Amino acid sequence: MQGRNFDMQLMRAECPVKVAEIVEKTIRAVYPHYYPSGAVQFFLNLHNEQRIREALAREDIYFAAVQGEIVGTGSIRGNEICRLFILPEYQAKGYGSRLMDLLENMVFRQYHTVHIDASFPAESMYLRRGYKIKTYEKIETEGGDYLCYHTMEKNWREV
Repeated sequence: MQGRNFDMQLMRAECPVKVAEIVEKTIRAVYPHYYPSGAVQFFLNLHNEQRIREALAREDIYFAAVQGEIVGTGSIRGNEICRLFILPEYQAKGYGSRLMDLLENMVFRQYHTVHIDASFPAESMYLRRGYKIKTYEKIETEGGDYLCYHTMEKNWREV
Protein backbone atom coordinates (compact mmCIF):
# COMPACT_ATOMS: atom_id res chain seq x y z
CA MET A 1 0.00 0.00 0.00
CA GLN A 2 2.94 2.34 0.40
CA GLY A 3 3.66 4.98 -2.21
CA ARG A 4 1.66 7.54 -4.10
CA ASN A 5 0.36 5.15 -6.77
CA PHE A 6 -2.74 3.87 -5.04
CA ASP A 7 -6.47 4.11 -5.52
CA MET A 8 -8.26 5.70 -2.58
CA GLN A 9 -12.01 5.39 -2.15
CA LEU A 10 -14.22 7.62 -0.06
CA MET A 11 -17.12 6.00 1.75
CA ARG A 12 -19.79 7.81 3.72
CA ALA A 13 -19.04 7.32 7.39
CA GLU A 14 -22.31 6.30 8.97
CA CYS A 15 -20.56 4.87 12.05
CA PRO A 16 -19.54 7.59 14.52
CA VAL A 17 -17.88 4.96 16.72
CA LYS A 18 -15.33 4.06 14.01
CA VAL A 19 -14.70 7.72 13.17
CA ALA A 20 -14.11 8.45 16.86
CA GLU A 21 -11.71 5.49 17.13
CA ILE A 22 -9.62 6.78 14.20
CA VAL A 23 -9.56 10.31 15.56
CA GLU A 24 -8.73 9.28 19.13
CA LYS A 25 -5.97 6.89 18.12
CA THR A 26 -4.38 9.56 15.91
CA ILE A 27 -4.65 12.34 18.48
CA ARG A 28 -3.17 10.17 21.26
CA ALA A 29 -0.24 9.07 19.06
CA VAL A 30 0.63 12.36 17.36
CA TYR A 31 -0.65 15.42 19.21
CA PRO A 32 1.36 15.04 22.46
CA HIS A 33 4.46 15.78 20.36
CA TYR A 34 3.00 19.16 19.37
CA TYR A 35 0.66 20.28 22.16
CA PRO A 36 0.54 20.38 25.98
CA SER A 37 -1.74 17.88 27.75
CA GLY A 38 -4.63 20.32 28.21
CA ALA A 39 -4.73 20.98 24.47
CA VAL A 40 -4.58 17.26 23.67
CA GLN A 41 -7.53 16.67 25.99
CA PHE A 42 -9.39 19.55 24.34
CA PHE A 43 -8.95 17.85 20.94
CA LEU A 44 -10.14 14.52 22.36
CA ASN A 45 -13.26 16.18 23.79
CA LEU A 46 -13.89 18.16 20.60
CA HIS A 47 -13.84 15.01 18.47
CA ASN A 48 -15.42 12.48 20.81
CA GLU A 49 -18.09 10.02 19.69
CA GLN A 50 -21.00 12.19 20.86
CA ARG A 51 -19.70 15.25 19.00
CA ILE A 52 -19.18 13.18 15.86
CA ARG A 53 -22.70 11.78 16.19
CA GLU A 54 -24.01 15.37 16.35
CA ALA A 55 -21.81 16.41 13.40
CA LEU A 56 -23.39 13.79 11.13
CA ALA A 57 -26.40 16.12 10.81
CA ARG A 58 -24.33 19.03 9.46
CA GLU A 59 -21.21 17.48 7.89
CA ASP A 60 -20.44 14.98 5.20
CA ILE A 61 -18.13 12.56 7.00
CA TYR A 62 -16.06 10.06 5.04
CA PHE A 63 -13.78 7.10 5.56
CA ALA A 64 -10.74 6.92 3.29
CA ALA A 65 -9.95 3.37 2.21
CA VAL A 66 -7.09 1.88 0.21
CA GLN A 67 -7.47 -1.70 -1.00
CA GLY A 68 -10.45 -2.08 1.33
CA GLU A 69 -8.46 -0.97 4.40
CA ILE A 70 -9.68 2.18 6.21
CA VAL A 71 -6.68 4.49 6.56
CA GLY A 72 -8.35 7.66 7.80
CA THR A 73 -11.31 10.00 7.86
CA GLY A 74 -12.21 13.49 6.73
CA SER A 75 -15.27 15.74 6.75
CA ILE A 76 -16.75 18.57 4.74
CA ARG A 77 -18.98 21.27 6.23
CA GLY A 78 -19.86 23.88 3.61
CA ASN A 79 -16.53 25.08 2.23
CA GLU A 80 -14.56 23.76 5.20
CA ILE A 81 -12.55 20.57 5.34
CA CYS A 82 -12.46 19.40 8.93
CA ARG A 83 -11.62 16.42 11.11
CA LEU A 84 -9.00 15.08 8.71
CA PHE A 85 -7.08 12.26 10.38
CA ILE A 86 -4.88 9.55 8.92
CA LEU A 87 -4.18 6.65 11.28
CA PRO A 88 -0.61 6.78 12.60
CA GLU A 89 0.46 3.55 10.88
CA TYR A 90 -0.55 5.01 7.49
CA GLN A 91 1.00 8.46 7.86
CA ALA A 92 3.85 9.72 5.65
CA LYS A 93 2.72 7.51 2.74
CA GLY A 94 0.74 10.09 0.75
CA TYR A 95 -2.68 9.12 2.09
CA GLY A 96 -3.35 12.50 3.72
CA SER A 97 -2.49 14.32 0.51
CA ARG A 98 -4.68 12.01 -1.56
CA LEU A 99 -7.57 12.42 0.88
CA MET A 100 -7.13 16.20 0.63
CA ASP A 101 -7.22 15.96 -3.20
CA LEU A 102 -10.56 14.18 -3.05
CA LEU A 103 -12.11 16.45 -0.42
CA GLU A 104 -10.85 19.65 -2.09
CA ASN A 105 -12.33 18.56 -5.42
CA MET A 106 -15.70 18.07 -3.73
CA VAL A 107 -15.57 21.51 -2.10
CA PHE A 108 -14.37 23.29 -5.25
CA ARG A 109 -17.43 21.99 -7.14
CA GLN A 110 -19.54 24.40 -5.06
CA TYR A 111 -17.20 27.04 -3.61
CA HIS A 112 -14.26 29.17 -4.71
CA THR A 113 -12.28 28.72 -1.49
CA VAL A 114 -11.55 25.94 0.97
CA HIS A 115 -11.21 26.81 4.66
CA ILE A 116 -9.22 24.75 7.18
CA ASP A 117 -8.43 25.09 10.87
CA ALA A 118 -4.90 23.71 10.77
CA SER A 119 -3.47 21.74 13.66
CA PHE A 120 0.30 21.98 14.02
CA PRO A 121 0.91 18.37 12.90
CA ALA A 122 -0.87 18.99 9.56
CA GLU A 123 0.05 22.61 8.89
CA SER A 124 3.15 21.89 6.80
CA MET A 125 1.09 19.67 4.47
CA TYR A 126 -1.45 22.47 3.98
CA LEU A 127 1.29 25.01 3.26
CA ARG A 128 2.80 22.65 0.64
CA ARG A 129 -0.65 22.38 -0.92
CA GLY A 130 -0.90 26.16 -1.38
CA TYR A 131 -2.99 27.12 1.64
CA LYS A 132 -2.40 30.60 3.03
CA ILE A 133 -2.52 31.47 6.72
CA LYS A 134 -5.42 33.83 7.45
CA THR A 135 -5.46 34.08 11.25
CA TYR A 136 -3.66 32.84 14.35
CA GLU A 137 -6.02 31.54 17.03
CA LYS A 138 -5.56 30.31 20.57
CA ILE A 139 -7.93 28.76 23.04
CA GLU A 140 -7.18 28.43 26.73
CA THR A 141 -7.75 24.85 27.88
CA GLU A 142 -7.81 23.06 31.22
CA GLY A 143 -4.91 23.78 33.51
CA GLY A 144 -4.00 26.98 31.68
CA ASP A 145 -2.63 25.21 28.60
CA TYR A 146 -3.25 26.76 25.21
CA LEU A 147 -4.37 25.22 21.96
CA CYS A 148 -2.86 27.29 19.15
CA TYR A 149 -3.66 26.92 15.47
CA HIS A 150 -3.97 28.82 12.21
CA THR A 151 -7.02 29.24 10.05
CA MET A 152 -6.03 28.74 6.43
CA GLU A 153 -7.61 29.13 3.02
CA LYS A 154 -6.95 28.02 -0.52
CA ASN A 155 -8.54 29.63 -3.56
CA TRP A 156 -9.57 27.43 -6.49
CA ARG A 157 -7.60 29.71 -8.85
CA GLU A 158 -4.44 28.65 -7.04
CA VAL A 159 -5.03 24.96 -7.72
